[in-house]
Amino acid sequence: MAEKVNLKGYFERIGFAGSIAPTLMTLDLLHALHPATIPFENLNPLLGEPVRLDQPSLEKKLLTDKRGGYCFEHNLLFMRMLQDLDFIVRPLLARVVWTNPDAASLPPSHMLLLVEVNGQNHIADVGFGGLTLTTPLRLRADSAQTTPHETFRLTGGEPDWTLEVKLAEDWRPVYVFTLDEVSEDSIAAINHRIATDPASPFTHELRVALAPSGKRLKLQNTKFTRQPTDGEADYRELTSAEDIKQVLTEDFGIVLPQHDRLDRVLAELLTPKPAPAA
Repeated sequence: MAEKVNLKGYFERIGFAGSIAPTLMTLDLLHALHPATIPFENLNPLLGEPVRLDQPSLEKKLLTDKRGGYCFEHNLLFMRMLQDLDFIVRPLLARVVWTNPDAASLPPSHMLLLVEVNGQNHIADVGFGGLTLTTPLRLRADSAQTTPHETFRLTGGEPDWTLEVKLAEDWRPVYVFTLDEVSEDSIAAINHRIATDPASPFTHELRVALAPSGKRLKLQNTKFTRQPTDGEADYRELTSAEDIKQVLTEDFGIVLPQHDRLDRVLAELLTPKPAPAA
């Protein structure tokens, strides 16, 4: 039985007010508001804390405690909310090739959603860090689709689809996915691996992102970026744990967890170490 969603709490968190009919207009608005308000962040894996995917845990962390999360947390919360609004939606798995083209042959590490509206399939993804979609995309090949931030397109299909983003005049692949059915057990197993494996970047790098209207905010370890949708990016190197905490709270709106390792873990980011061998 599906877990009941606290729709009122979710709508208050993202600032949504309007029709809840399962239409493309509703989906568009929800998809824009979610990544503009709830940050992508991986503080739990970085601190060695579990990433829980049950609905009460997601609502407490992302809604009540004013935290964020990574793809499984964001997209499961979004999926369950959409299901409660009578959308036809199910999870998909992807292999991220953004920084490693060879990852197309590796096991999946990312989750997105397939949403059907009026007989047409769309993909939705409110949890891909600094390239999170800010509107759903029609599932059709080789058609450039504008969003409030970047322009994307889908290529391939039957069975591998590739999400690509246009940067300047170049198209770059982001991740590869299929429309295969995905079980909750598979999602739980991948989530556990990503959150605990020493080879996973989420266990030793800080990655935070938010996509408010007109810009993207990104933090990777100590590099803080403000990227307007039109214009040059502004970069700032953070030089202390207090600087990092200030950016997390003031720019990303994160209420920091009360954790005895937080200051030490953030301070360690100032002297980055090589990632563990795979």
